[in-house]
Amino acid sequence: MEGALRTLAEQGIAKTSARSVAASAGVNQALVFYHFGSVDELLAAACRYGAEQRVALHRDRLAAVTTLAELVECGRELHERERAGGQVAFLAQLLAGAQTQPRLAPATAAGLDLWTAEIEKVLVRVLAGSPLGEFTDPAGLARAVAGSFVGLELYEGVDPEGAVRAFDALEQLAGLAAVLDELGPVARRAVRHRLRRTGTG
Repeated sequence: MEGALRTLAEQGIAKTSARSVAASAGVNQALVFYHFGSVDELLAAACRYGAEQRVALHRDRLAAVTTLAELVECGRELHERERAGGQVAFLAQLLAGAQTQPRLAPATAAGLDLWTAEIEKVLVRVLAGSPLGEFTDPAGLARAVAGSFVGLELYEGVDPEGAVRAFDALEQLAGLAAVLDELGPVARRAVRHRLRRTGTG
């Protein structure tokens, strides 16, 4: 599976075959079919395996997040580590492959869901005492965050400065959320009333 991930990152989905994966893993290509049945099944298993490894590596860091600002800071750290380690490259290839090879889609989605579940836990925790917690869906927001993270990872490859500005904008939004959290009871009631009137709630 590690050989499959390396091949995806280095050669792309179009050149990922039983032969190229076997060469990367240092094994006979017949083992690919013996253990997985097909290259697509191997890639699906590798996707799940890779996501499990990466999420486990960062789970403690995510569990320590207590504010939205810390979540954005954590996102920056993960962004740097994942890009430096080549994880962004194989994720991009799996996402591209899933568009034309439907059998890859469920496994790719399952890998992303592992990340989404961890982010959702953070959002439920940090929004619990915030006025925003009453007017947001943590599960939907977690998917928006995960999707944005993937997009920023890929976007940085063509516009590094734009990716930096995007993270800066997220930090500004987290700062606004912190201001709401610091409001007194009267101001909080006013904010809730206003949000309900606009239909946000």
